[in-house]
Amino acid sequence: MKSLSSTGFAIFGAALIAISYGLARFAFGLFVPQIRDELGLAPDVIGVIGALPLISFLLATVVAPFITDHLGARYTAVLSGVFGVGGLVLIGQASDALMLGVGVFACGICTGLMMPALTAGMQAIVKRSLHGRVSSVMNAGTSIGVIVAVPTVLFLVGAWRLAYLSFAICAAIGVVAAWFFLPSVSRIVPSNAAPPAPLRELPWSRLVRLTLFAYVMGVVSSAYWIFAPDLVVTLGGLPSASTGWLWLAVGIAGLGGAVVADLADRNNPPITHALMLMMLAASLALLAASPAQTLLAAFSALVFGLAYMSLTGLYLMTGIRLLPGRLSVGPVLPFMAVSLGQATGSPVVGWLVDGFGYADAFSMFASLGILVAILSPFYPGHIEHGDDEAAEAEEDTGLQAAYDHQLQNEEGEPLADPEDLQEDAEPTVGENTDDNAIPPISLHPHSNRVRVYHDNTLLADTGDAIELREKGCPLRRYIPKADVDMSQLSISSTVTHCPLKGDSTYYSLPDLADIAWSYDHPIDGMDAIAGHLAFDADKVTERVK
Repeated sequence: MKSLSSTGFAIFGAALIAISYGLARFAFGLFVPQIRDELGLAPDVIGVIGALPLISFLLATVVAPFITDHLGARYTAVLSGVFGVGGLVLIGQASDALMLGVGVFACGICTGLMMPALTAGMQAIVKRSLHGRVSSVMNAGTSIGVIVAVPTVLFLVGAWRLAYLSFAICAAIGVVAAWFFLPSVSRIVPSNAAPPAPLRELPWSRLVRLTLFAYVMGVVSSAYWIFAPDLVVTLGGLPSASTGWLWLAVGIAGLGGAVVADLADRNNPPITHALMLMMLAASLALLAASPAQTLLAAFSALVFGLAYMSLTGLYLMTGIRLLPGRLSVGPVLPFMAVSLGQATGSPVVGWLVDGFGYADAFSMFASLGILVAILSPFYPGHIEHGDDEAAEAEEDTGLQAAYDHQLQNEEGEPLADPEDLQEDAEPTVGENTDDNAIPPISLHPHSNRVRVYHDNTLLADTGDAIELREKGCPLRRYIPKADVDMSQLSISSTVTHCPLKGDSTYYSLPDLADIAWSYDHPIDGMDAIAGHLAFDADKVTERVK
């Protein structure tokens, strides 16, 4: 595995989201006019096919946490990419509705597996204090993917099959990159992380309200995602290439959604939810009223992109805030509700278009959005606190607060980051360096690259080792498990106890016993080495540069 910095991981994750969400899922609506004309599909058939990737997304999302736990981040992302490549190839080669449906169904599975895989990788190798920022950057990948899809419509007019072939090539590159850059393990949880709250203590009324709002937003937005390009071509008489500018506007405006969502979660979620849902409904009504006006259609796309990404980001943060100890469920619950709403709304829009026409169908969905926006005061805001906790409650909001709340010690205080522990243990210039003043054991950051080999086999490669110095013992470098090829190691029966570090777990190769060890539950003060392995220098070769 190649080591990525936090910034590098955020950019890489956004690229994979751009492929799996932007190209494999949301780009489909962009090509509906061309696909419908060539395959001779009716609007109601397109509506049903448009719902298939949403259904498969839901199914994949349900099992994704279990798959990630068993396969790890790397193999789950690779599996997602394989479904994406297969689905995109099938769409590009589709000769009828059945083959097209199978392709979009496979693309939905790709989408459902990718974000859990990236979340697992992020929690394994990215510093906890940066989780919120990295998540926001990755979430913006959907808009980036939509923007990338636009040139294929502008410059490959009528060549939708060639466009999907290029998407499949991008997905294949993503599979290879995921193999090299994502860790093979799932997330690492500190040994003294606070356990999640029991099911009976969850804020069920708030979760139900969040789910209902997310579901209705999904229903309303399905009209735009699936049928907006077809509306401007069929009703407005615009050329198919004009739909590219429509999607470009959606993608560009969507990039600002992450900022709006974070500000909303920290201030007044119900009011922002009402405003954004009103904007979403207005974008549908504006497009239906003036489909032949290119500038007005593009403006409606800007409004839709900003509103949609703001709402999905707000739902993401609200879910994590309401379920701070269940990070695998918090983001998934509202996204599942949105997808279920889109899966419900897509065929309904198709039937309404057949029966009443595009303008009336879009107007009906816009009315539904306005009606639900009026009910936004019931959107789950911040959890009320007593007067003595008011000041603290104002600060304990947002995505990062949810991550920090999960990781607590026995006293309920947030855990210190490993880097903070290392800095505390490292002596400063001018301190007394007398032997009696030097602690018997200390931890120090080690920024140089460390690679561990057995014969010619690479076992570990990291730039985030922790150097442990202990009196009377050789210097040891503890390497994060995320940077170790754990598939080559097996747990041995050897167990030792160190009064300064705790109980150890040993690992062996098939032909070499006890080659490495870890302290999964270290004593107080040594928490930084949890989730790390040290190798026996007499049995392996360590290369440091």
